[in-house]
Amino acid sequence: YLLTGPLEPTNEPYAVAKIAGIKMCEAYNWQYGTQFVSVMPTNLYGPNDNFDLENSHVLPALIRKFHEAKARAEAKVVVWGTGSPRREFLYVEDMAEACVFVMNRDGCTDMVNIGVGEDIRIGELARLVGEVVGFEGEIVFDSTKPDGTPQKLLDVGRLKSLGWSAQTGLREGIGETYRWYLEHSSNLRS
Repeated sequence: YLLTGPLEPTNEPYAVAKIAGIKMCEAYNWQYGTQFVSVMPTNLYGPNDNFDLENSHVLPALIRKFHEAKARAEAKVVVWGTGSPRREFLYVEDMAEACVFVMNRDGCTDMVNIGVGEDIRIGELARLVGEVVGFEGEIVFDSTKPDGTPQKLLDVGRLKSLGWSAQTGLREGIGETYRWYLEHSSNLRS
């Protein structure tokens, strides 16, 4: 259920906007008999992501950092925080498929979490991205930088009970995203 605890302060305005949209759909369904479906995705990544180091999310930022370090033959990559927070990631193609799947289910008007139901430590994610990119240097964690929320993992039991699960593994999805990045990096925002 939504709102089972306090909202994370740095994310509160974004979370409140999401909650308002979900509640609006619920109200329309109740009042007008519509069949709006609200989905709550986990952290998404994939082609067309934002790779800007100033404002991107962790996974595309790591892809860019490791790529640039490899290209410059740098000895290390510095990653913010301790590496211990856990995050869940879903490839964008799987997200699109999940949305279509949920929309095609009759009577499915309650909110549905969309994710994989598994998380990974940021430190493990950094090592995985480094492997996919081919970076052979050291990974250094800067514990003077914030970690953020210790864990973000959705309960996807409802989605799985409907019969859907993601098809793209994390390594495969990172590989696809990195290939896209290589093909389009000259046209990306700095």
